[in-house]
Amino acid sequence: MGIENAETKVGEDAAKGLQRSAEAEERKTEASKGSDLAKGADRFEERSKSSDGKSAGAKQQENDD
Repeated sequence: MGIENAETKVGEDAAKGLQRSAEAEERKTEASKGSDLAKGADRFEERSKSSDGKSAGAKQQENDD
């Protein structure tokens, strides 16, 4: 749920705090890594490969066979 979907002021404040925390953690990780983290579809593919070395497309093809 995003900030714009929060039903109450408390929920909106909590969502903003979580977003700020996630952004700070991302900046910290990028700084220690020395490069930006992948975003969007690139991030999905990166995480998919890291779990077992196969891309999401390869996994899908295995499941379709």
